Amino acid sequence: MATRRAWVRIGLNVGLDGLLAAGAYLLARWMVGEADGLGPVWAVPWAAAALLLAGLPFRLSVQYWRFAGTQDLLALAAASVAAAAIFPVGLREGGGTVPGPGFPVAHALALMVLLAAPRLAYRLSQEGGGGRGGTGRSGAAIVLVGAGEGSDLFLRALAAERAPPFHVVGLVSIGTGQTGRRINGQPILGGLAELASVLSRLREEERLPSTLVVTDAGLAGSALAQVMAVAEQEGVRVASAPRLTSLDPAGGSAHGGGLTLAPVALEDLLNRPQVRLDREGMARLVQGRRVLVTGAGGTIGSELARQVAALGPSVLVLVDNGEFALWQIDLELGEAASPVMRHAVIADVRDGPRMRDVFERFRPELVFHAAALKHVPMVESNPAEGLLTNAAGTRNVADAARAAGAAAMVLISTDKAVNPTSVMGASKRLAEMYCQALDIIARADSRDVRAADGMRCITVRFGNVLGSTGSVVPLFQRQLARGGPLTVTHPDMQRYFMTVREAVGLVLEASVVGTADATQEIRSADAERGVGTSDMSPAFLRDGGIFVLDMGEPVKISDLARNMVRLAGLRPDVDIEIRYTGLRPGEKLFEELFHGREPAVPTGHDGLLMAAPRTADAALVGRAIDEMAVAARAGNVRLALALLGRQVPEFAHNADPGMGANPGQGVTRA
Repeated sequence: MATRRAWVRIGLNVGLDGLLAAGAYLLARWMVGEADGLGPVWAVPWAAAALLLAGLPFRLSVQYWRFAGTQDLLALAAASVAAAAIFPVGLREGGGTVPGPGFPVAHALALMVLLAAPRLAYRLSQEGGGGRGGTGRSGAAIVLVGAGEGSDLFLRALAAERAPPFHVVGLVSIGTGQTGRRINGQPILGGLAELASVLSRLREEERLPSTLVVTDAGLAGSALAQVMAVAEQEGVRVASAPRLTSLDPAGGSAHGGGLTLAPVALEDLLNRPQVRLDREGMARLVQGRRVLVTGAGGTIGSELARQVAALGPSVLVLVDNGEFALWQIDLELGEAASPVMRHAVIADVRDGPRMRDVFERFRPELVFHAAALKHVPMVESNPAEGLLTNAAGTRNVADAARAAGAAAMVLISTDKAVNPTSVMGASKRLAEMYCQALDIIARADSRDVRAADGMRCITVRFGNVLGSTGSVVPLFQRQLARGGPLTVTHPDMQRYFMTVREAVGLVLEASVVGTADATQEIRSADAERGVGTSDMSPAFLRDGGIFVLDMGEPVKISDLARNMVRLAGLRPDVDIEIRYTGLRPGEKLFEELFHGREPAVPTGHDGLLMAAPRTADAALVGRAIDEMAVAARAGNVRLALALLGRQVPEFAHNADPGMGANPGQGVTRA
């Protein structure tokens, strides 16, 4: 049925173009002063046939009149010129005479006009907006924020809608100097700095839009937050235009459901620049290797599993002590387009014998250790569990991986390990110290070409990830769904944020850098010549350095709460209350990525910095962890925390914070 209808439309195009070509022949004769007579009788059908013949290479007969665009008009012009060139040849061959020397030019012009006019008229009639990109008064009034390609494509997609859901009042440019100009007939009302006055003027003119539609993907961070604040003052909603790839100028949305707006993404307010990652290096690191991920059911662990699976490991072992979370990620990976061989293992990192059994069974070459207790108040309420999981569990995993011959282990750490005020942060710092010590041993061994390299331990430290389990974003979303209030512990509370996908991508990047042995070829060549070598690794890879992800600028939690209210189309402190509840045990106002005495060292890789905190002897740290674990299992929390404090002297336990407390002063920002 569809094919028959298509042939009917093509036949209709051929007939209409033939009639228009015949009319163009007569018009051209009139233009050169040959209005009396038609010439040979067969000249009229030959004029139609010449156009159809000339139009074949340009597919003139299959053009869609409703969506005639620049390329279609160029093809039409080329076909007109070709037809005007062909027609006199056939006319002479048939014994006819060309009306005059200027006839071919007049013929080509007449063809262009008569063929283009009905196409454009039909398109304009179908758009229903007078050709002005949705200026009809049907639908909700909107103002586009952005005066570039995004707005142009949005306007053309809107014009193609049979029943436009919006009408555009005007545009606001990101920069200056564009006011008064037009895009697709729509006026640019002012620049971004003039947004408040533009909306005020539109209100006075009773043309205030219901929504500001952001069409410029580059508008993010503080500039976007300012747009939302101005819109809130005028009671105007802010939304995002569909992605360029989902806008179809030939028929609205790509999904056929009409042009729809999207809410502004919370990630856009972070304004984090895109970091170029070494995907080839990641593939070399993972491809064909046996990889194990602990905490694979968690936010970071599951994203690690996804990205690692896409890099083609020979086997992917997923370890978690939560059955449901483990089942979910295993099922998801099994449904992927190219599923990797997987093993889902229920195991607790606190169980040393179980860890040794798992690692001996699968003998992973690369280990990502993401299993941890990360929620500060929960660990404060259950300190023994935090110590056993974060410190003793890390030791169990590291020792089992080392014994099984793993080439490298990557520890996922946290900014809360810097100048820790919570048991969670201090336990993660102790885990960092153990892995640092093991890595120092491995790098020392690697200086001797006669010794087999030990297991490299790469530690990666970063802040909060948006939407992670137990984080503030899902909490605010639940509170919004209930109608508020949104609870913030302190007006000055700040945290670092990045998306989980970005964080995991940088973890993999750090893994590539941390495991790279830039001197391997040198050592091999020197060994053959009997020449001793020294460790020529970059300085930032020595002495137990810790990778720190560049988290950008910290975000005030109160600002985050207000922006989430605005993203929901509501007004903070009017529709939704922001309530301050006071600092909780273990919390501090400002998280730190670097200790005050450990300067940030650049690595030469975008998004990655290096910290050089103090190190300790692996045997001493290991014994301390064992003693602490014994005390924790015996229920002697006081002794366990005392042992923790000896190993982490910077641990200033903030067990009973007040509203004015500000532990962890002197924040150093990455």
